[in-house]
Amino acid sequence: MAAYILPYHPTVTTLTFGDASTLHDEAIPSVVTEKKDAKDPFLVTLDPDEPENPDSWSRLKKWSITILGGVLVLNATFASSAPSGILPHLMEKYTFSEQVGVLVISLFVAGFCVGPILWGPLSEEFGRRPVFIVSFFVYMCFQIGMALSQNTASLLVFRFLGGIFASGPLTNSGAIISDMWNDRDRGKALAVFVIAPFAGPSLGPIVSGFISVGGASWRWLFWVLTIFAGVCWILILIMIPETYKPLLRVWKARRLRKETGDDRYYAPMERNKKTMAQQVENVLAKPFKMLVREPMLIASTVYMSFVYGCLYLLFEAYPIVFTKGHHFSAGMTGLAFLPILIGAASAVVVYLLIFNPQYEQLMEQYSPHPVPPEHRLAMSLYASPLFAISFFWFAWTSYPHVTYWAPLLSGWLIGFSIMGIFLSFFNYIIGKSRLRFSTHPQLNVITDTYLALAASALAVNTICRSLFGAAFPQFANQMYDAMTPRWASSLVGFVALAMVPIPFVFLKYGAKLRAKSKYAPMAATAPLPPKESDVSAA
Repeated sequence: MAAYILPYHPTVTTLTFGDASTLHDEAIPSVVTEKKDAKDPFLVTLDPDEPENPDSWSRLKKWSITILGGVLVLNATFASSAPSGILPHLMEKYTFSEQVGVLVISLFVAGFCVGPILWGPLSEEFGRRPVFIVSFFVYMCFQIGMALSQNTASLLVFRFLGGIFASGPLTNSGAIISDMWNDRDRGKALAVFVIAPFAGPSLGPIVSGFISVGGASWRWLFWVLTIFAGVCWILILIMIPETYKPLLRVWKARRLRKETGDDRYYAPMERNKKTMAQQVENVLAKPFKMLVREPMLIASTVYMSFVYGCLYLLFEAYPIVFTKGHHFSAGMTGLAFLPILIGAASAVVVYLLIFNPQYEQLMEQYSPHPVPPEHRLAMSLYASPLFAISFFWFAWTSYPHVTYWAPLLSGWLIGFSIMGIFLSFFNYIIGKSRLRFSTHPQLNVITDTYLALAASALAVNTICRSLFGAAFPQFANQMYDAMTPRWASSLVGFVALAMVPIPFVFLKYGAKLRAKSKYAPMAATAPLPPKESDVSAA
C-alpha cells in the first residue's frame, strides 16, 4: 500500500475546546484531572479489577456482547426492508397505491430519525441496559400490532412507531462497544459491528420474497419479526449488563455512602446534573449548530447519507431491473441482494487483514500521542471511486437482453464500496479516547475529530442518514420509470463521482480545517518525527 503521511506539527500537550459547556468533570482528559483525583479521596472511580468495570471483562464476554449488539442492529434493519417482498399482497389486500406501499418501508426508516434523539440521552440518565430492555420490548409489541393490522392506517402508524423503538440498538449497541473496548481493539469490534446495518436490509427482501412465493399469508412475515425480536429480547435480559461507566460510578458512590455512612463520596455525574432546558438544547439544537458551522461535518454527513440512501434506493430499483426486466420471482429478486451482503462482508475482511493492522502500526509510531484521524480514511480512498464505478456497472448492464449475472455481480462491488466508505468514516468520527458528556450519544466517546461534542456530531449524522434512507425510495420508481434504469442509475453514479474527492480533501486539508474548527480540539494531532517505515493505516 502507498504511504499517506500527513503534515507534521509541533507536539501539543494540552487540549483546548471551542465549547466545553456540555462536559462532565470526568470528560476532561486525564492529563488535566490527574492532580484533582489525587487530592480528592472522595471522588469515586472504577478500579481496573472490579467485576462491574467493562475494562476488566474477558475478551470472550466482550465479544459475546458485541456480537449480540450487532444481531440487535441486524434485527432492526432487517425489519426496515422486510416488507418489500410482500408489498404486492398488501396493496391487493388494502387497495392502496404503490406510493403508499413504499411508505411501509420509508416510515420505519423515518422512525430511525426520531429514536436516536430519545434513546441516547435516556441511556446516559438510566443506563444502556434499561433502554435496551424497554425499547426492544415495545418494538416487539409493535410487530404483533403489524401482524394483526386490519387497515392501512394501522399499518403505517405501527411501522413508524416500530422504527422509533427499533432504533434503540442503533444508538446503544455502538455505545456498549465504546464502553468495553480499548483503543487498539475497538476498530476490530466496530468492523464486525458495522456490517449489521447492511446485512439486515439485504436479508429482508430474501425472507419476505420466499414467504410471498411460498403461498404463506403476508402476516407471517410480521410473526417472524415478532419471534426474532422476542428471542433477542430474552438474550438482552440474559447477556447484556450495564456498561455505562459514569452511571457505574454513581452506583458505586451510592454503595460507599451506604456502607460507610459518609456522604462525601460522589461521582462526577452526580455533580453535573442538567436542567431539562439544558438537556433539550444540547440534544436538539447543538447537533444542527455543528452541522451548519463545520464544513468537515457537513461533507462527511452528506456523503454518508447519500451512500446510505443509495442502499435503500436499490429496494425499488432491483424489482424494476430483475422482476420486470428479467422476470424473477419475488423470492429470486430477494436473493439478488445477496451479492451486496457478500461484498460488505468482503470489505470487513479486507479492513481487518490490511487497514486495521496498518493503523495499529501507526499507533506504535505515534505513541504516546494520538494518530491523526485522517489516517482512518485510507480505505475510503479506494472505496469512493469504486462506489461510483459500481453504479455505472449496474446501470449499463441492466438491459433485459444482457445476462442477469452482470447486474447481479455489480452488487458485490456496491456492497464492498459502501462498507469501505462507512468503515472509514465511522472510524473517522468515532474515536480513540473516551470522554463523557450529556448530549445524545450514539457512541459516547471522545471522537478523533469532534472530541468534546462527539455525541452531537453522531446524532446529526444518524438523523441525516435516516432521512436519506427514508426519502430515496419515495422517488426511486418515478426516477427509474422516467429516465430508464440505465440513466437513473447513471445519475446516481455521476453524483457519487462528484463526491469522490471528499476523503482526498480531508486527507490533505483535514489538519488545517481542524485547527480552525470551533468544536474540534486544537490538539487533535501530536505526531512524532516522520519515519521512513511509516505505513498508511485505516
